Amino acid sequence: MLHTDLIGTAHPCGTGAGTGTGTGTARPSVPPQGRAPGRGPAAHGPAHARAAHDAAAGEPGGRVTVAVYASDPVLHVGIVQQLRQRPEVELVDDAHAHEARVSLVAVDSVDDETTALLYRLRHNSATRTGLVVGTFDSGDALQRAIECGVTAVLRRTEADQDRLLRLVLAMANGEGVLPGDLLAKLLDHVGSLQRSALDPHAASLSTLTPREADMLRLVSEGLDTAEIARNTSYSERTVKNVLHEVITRLQLRNRSHAVGYALRNGLI
Repeated sequence: MLHTDLIGTAHPCGTGAGTGTGTGTARPSVPPQGRAPGRGPAAHGPAHARAAHDAAAGEPGGRVTVAVYASDPVLHVGIVQQLRQRPEVELVDDAHAHEARVSLVAVDSVDDETTALLYRLRHNSATRTGLVVGTFDSGDALQRAIECGVTAVLRRTEADQDRLLRLVLAMANGEGVLPGDLLAKLLDHVGSLQRSALDPHAASLSTLTPREADMLRLVSEGLDTAEIARNTSYSERTVKNVLHEVITRLQLRNRSHAVGYALRNGLI
């Protein structure tokens, strides 16, 4: 579950919000705004502080408001501690999270819960969403994140203070940020989907995501929805949604037809 506890005291688009498994209300958590020793105006003087404030995108003389969502408290604390030291950024509390100009979502990977959170943030016109992520399991996960309104991506291993700040300011300026290799992966994935759409019979291994293939394999072994859910650690609702998406996307009739199609084309 995505945690967003208050610091000092301390939560998912694919096919839609229905694929998410989390049921709680996502809330960002923010500490009281402060600065680490040596990083605020006292260290650099009033002129430096004013110049930094003026650099905040879109708000002359102001700061970019940021809400931070994270998959675990330790990750959340790390990002907040990095940003709270910068005068260009103002971290918002729970009550004003919906007004933040930038929402940063930090996770290990884009799972159903993360997708549901991104989907909710997408419908907030006041914010632009950035993703600090450990890894993308597939091009499909990256595409889902983009479809859910993510405009900037940063790998967790590269998320130092300067890169986080550049990401926030770029988003506040209306810019998109995507590492070159991830852009190439996204374009390859989209191209593969387009080829499949143009020639439905030209199936390839990329037609199914690993999760879809695993579930179809379990269907082929005779497992029902509840058994597949237990084997994959997903909810029964998620299993139904994933299998329905496969059947709809490949224009098949039912689960049996989907299994036969996958077997014939070497997808499972």
